[in-house]
Amino acid sequence: TRGGVMTRLDASDLANRLGREAEAVCRHYLGAGHRQGNYWQVGDARNAPGRSMFVRLKATAKGPAGKWTDAATGEHGDLLDVIRESCGLIDFADVVAEARTFLSLPRPEPAPATKKRPSTPAPSGSTEAARRLFAMSQPIGCTPVEAYLRHRGIAALHGTGNLRFHPRCYYRPDDHGPTETWPAMIAAVTNLRGTITGAHRTWITPDGSDKAPIDTQRKAMGDLLGHAVRFGIAGEVMAAGEGIESVLSARQAIPHMAMAAALSAAHLAAILFPETLRRLYIVRDNDPAGDSARDSLVDRANTAGIEAIVLSPVLEDFNEDLRRLGIDAFRANLRVQLAPQDVARFWLEAG
Repeated sequence: TRGGVMTRLDASDLANRLGREAEAVCRHYLGAGHRQGNYWQVGDARNAPGRSMFVRLKATAKGPAGKWTDAATGEHGDLLDVIRESCGLIDFADVVAEARTFLSLPRPEPAPATKKRPSTPAPSGSTEAARRLFAMSQPIGCTPVEAYLRHRGIAALHGTGNLRFHPRCYYRPDDHGPTETWPAMIAAVTNLRGTITGAHRTWITPDGSDKAPIDTQRKAMGDLLGHAVRFGIAGEVMAAGEGIESVLSARQAIPHMAMAAALSAAHLAAILFPETLRRLYIVRDNDPAGDSARDSLVDRANTAGIEAIVLSPVLEDFNEDLRRLGIDAFRANLRVQLAPQDVARFWLEAG
């Protein structure tokens, strides 16, 4: 069994919720497969290419959505098993965390092949344009975005469904210059309900070894104020910072804490708080703008009855710390800045 009575109830509820999103789950975790009628067909639960495993996408008289069978091995299970196998997870608590994270992510429906593209272009820089850009991008696994993040020392990529890859994202140096295309990391900016309000683009080289050699390597679009790029589901404790790479670097040391990247110092100062939040860690950058954002956010949090704790880098930001100091020194610097109860809660889980 997966654990005690409460865990079984929790698992049953999560499996049912995943079943209602069966095709989205399959597209995310079993991308090597494809839809075949009322089933998703793939090699196995570890996302190998092939045709022996069938996942039921809609409930029928034969059973509920999300149930699968591997004809080659006789194995069968539900979508929690798919998450466990495809992500290589061992502890059931990690499977539950990944499932809950997935269920909180925006999942635009894939456009049918016969559906015509919208006849009216979305206004440039609008929320609708941001949603369309995210929808036409792909998961980051085995793409230059994954390579880019790993080149920056970021290997903990669980719960990063709000990041995607676009192979040819438009870039215009100025209002009058010619349009270029570069690969890009596309980040969904969401509100507290998980609805996409904007998007952030980071243009990178085709091999993902660095940012693209262009003047403006990052641009945001849509409604950003108060919103953020979110990793994990915030409960009583979360962390918030400016840049995506800085926040993802902090997750290298504290992988099970929910975090959010506000994309700039000004937007970090204005980030909205979940109703459940009781303690906020502020992942600050070591510059005057970071100091100002820190002070404003501490004041807002305290006014809302939320404890605010500042996490400070040794160098310019947390990604520079991670890359130049190494993971052991980086983790040691972060650990001493956490509240003791969070060391016990998050650090032991981090390993």
